[in-house]
Amino acid sequence: GNDYEFVVSWNDPGACWFLDIYTTSAVLLIGGICLCTGRDLLAQFNYVGIPGQLWVSSDHDADALPGPDTLGATSHLYFVVS
Repeated sequence: GNDYEFVVSWNDPGACWFLDIYTTSAVLLIGGICLCTGRDLLAQFNYVGIPGQLWVSSDHDADALPGPDTLGATSHLYFVVS
């Protein structure tokens, strides 16, 4: 029943995508989640109350980290509703 805004940004020195999750009222709920593969990115944030899991996977290698040009092309962010 809640809407969220996901904002992703590329961190060049860290060579990683980061995710911030906001309410629709622009209140930051979770900041600086590194988009890594192989685990539910929301698991450590159960206290926030987002009812689902968040996973990153790549088309040809599920464990490959998304690069600066691959997120949304061959690497994807999946939200799984609980």
